[in-house]
Amino acid sequence: MKLNHLSRLIQPLLDLIWKLSGAETDYKRAKYYRGLLVTAKSGFKDILLIVIGIFSAAFGFKGFLLTNHFIDGGATGIALLTTALTKWPLYVLVIAVNIPFIFLGWRVVGRGFAIKTALAIAGLAIVLATITFPNVTNDNLLVAVFGGFFLGAGIGFAIRGGAVIDGTEVLAIYLSKKLGTTIGDIIIIINVLIFSAAAYFLSIEIALYSMITYLAASKTLDFLVEGIEEYIGVTIIANHTEEIKHMIINTIGRGVTTYQGKKGFTKQTVPRDTEIIFTVITRLELSKLNVEIQKIDPNAFVVMHSVKDIKGGVIKRRPLKG
Repeated sequence: MKLNHLSRLIQPLLDLIWKLSGAETDYKRAKYYRGLLVTAKSGFKDILLIVIGIFSAAFGFKGFLLTNHFIDGGATGIALLTTALTKWPLYVLVIAVNIPFIFLGWRVVGRGFAIKTALAIAGLAIVLATITFPNVTNDNLLVAVFGGFFLGAGIGFAIRGGAVIDGTEVLAIYLSKKLGTTIGDIIIIINVLIFSAAAYFLSIEIALYSMITYLAASKTLDFLVEGIEEYIGVTIIANHTEEIKHMIINTIGRGVTTYQGKKGFTKQTVPRDTEIIFTVITRLELSKLNVEIQKIDPNAFVVMHSVKDIKGGVIKRRPLKG
């Protein structure tokens, strides 16, 4: 009796929660719970990847690059070069160099991305300031290769977690929209300037070894995230196409193309008409799109492929709001 009485007392509160959340039917309630679960799992995964990225990058810095005055490309390269020239602490410069990119990321990608990036960079600075890593080797070639490997892995894991610890990619995306060139070209130009400065202020030998560091870091990064400078074409076949279209347009902020097709060409099912969704997003939006699709239709069939570059369309006209 007491349980029944308690249930009657709690039920109005639960009904109010469902009403406020818009989950008044069984389907909407299940969808609401699934959304919470997917968000929690995704958040935990992102935090774990960013933490792994922070420690990997810090190990690359202090275990290899710092003691040998080698640098990398991008914002980390600027911080390392400045440290080598001024003896200022690297953890201070990592924050200082990336502050403009954090604000730019807020504008270009979105608030959530900028907050994650700020926390990731702050975490990297704290690890660099407080944790001691052993100097692994003084062999220049090993320093260049493995320093770049661990630094690239750190950047890659952070990107997989929805943040960056090197803001050059954000700057490249922004400038590519303004100048009408590719993101890869912008990154190359930035790094040519950095390595030229290293050759002038440090030595040509260090600059050459630093190029090896950059190549090792970039290849490791490519391996982890398959190239941030590429766009992703996404084809979606799902049962809840209208909700997914609405999500892509309003939540992701991208355009959608649909076309008619047939699905169910298997021994167990009969082919039937369906609406197929196609959209183009950036690497930085891929994680969010996957999470949102999981919330709506966990059984959706999603095919992704790399797109080198695009012309026109919504993705070139609108900022990357996350």
